[in-house]
Amino acid sequence: MGKKTIDRRWLPLNALRAFEGVAKHGSFTAAANALLISQSALSRHVIALERLTGVQLFDRKPHALMLTKAGQHLLPAVVKSFDRLEYALDDIRNDGAPTQRTLRVQMPPSFAVQLAVPILRDFRGASTEVDIDLISPYGVGPPLGDVDVAVVYSKPTVTDLVTDLLWPVRLSILCHPNIAALHQGKDLGAFIEANEIVHVRIADLPRHHVWSEFMRQAGLGSVHIERGLVFDTAVLAVQYALSGQGIALVDTNLFGDEIRAGRLVKPFEVTLDDGYGYYLITHPEGLSDTAIALFRSWLIERFGSTRSAVPGSPLQLAVSNE
Repeated sequence: MGKKTIDRRWLPLNALRAFEGVAKHGSFTAAANALLISQSALSRHVIALERLTGVQLFDRKPHALMLTKAGQHLLPAVVKSFDRLEYALDDIRNDGAPTQRTLRVQMPPSFAVQLAVPILRDFRGASTEVDIDLISPYGVGPPLGDVDVAVVYSKPTVTDLVTDLLWPVRLSILCHPNIAALHQGKDLGAFIEANEIVHVRIADLPRHHVWSEFMRQAGLGSVHIERGLVFDTAVLAVQYALSGQGIALVDTNLFGDEIRAGRLVKPFEVTLDDGYGYYLITHPEGLSDTAIALFRSWLIERFGSTRSAVPGSPLQLAVSNE
């Protein structure tokens, strides 16, 4: 049996606007008020769209309204399509004059703080018509449905997104130079045993997972590492190490400035490659958007070490807080 398709002539634009409004406001009443139509008319539009697709788009509960899996799949496409129509109409109304465009960009907190935010002024200087709405969420899951570009800290798997590997992560021990000097001459096991351990939490994994993997790879299973402080992000863990306390196991690429300035040192060359990397991800349809293409190219030029920009490249969307 052939795949069912909807004729473009019969696309239910009003129903799609109604669906977007309900999803955005999480309520039929609030969406009806925002769209200036009656709640019964709004409800009829959504029901008509559900009949057209043959699936339920909302899970209607007594005190909650949630998108179903089908609704979650449809919403980003609807939002982006209406956004592009709006941008095109604005361009025409302004007789082709450049209009200001806002990109919603998602980045892990440590990547944003250490690398991206300090140099975003360079992008703004070169692309004055593009504004950036930067989001740095915590937790596990794919990029938010309404972002245009996302950087994620992730292990590889297959998706239908366009992905660019910025760099594979290598974790090393970093500490304050006073800590390294105090314990100079000790071997790796003795050095770890003698210091407070600073952990970075990986969502959905045991709180000491990263250090446990490092110790296993180094053959130091007898050293006790289930102690010390646990932080949600690498940048918080390193801030603690910069105060002169503890040893942190983090990606040195994030903290190159601190290492070059001598505020942090790497006392051992031992590294952990646990399969994670920083990936830049874009929806395939976003490549034809000039603003998205500009920002994507800028990120790759600034941070990319290898390219894998094809739909279906490896990318795992269950990500950590990094």
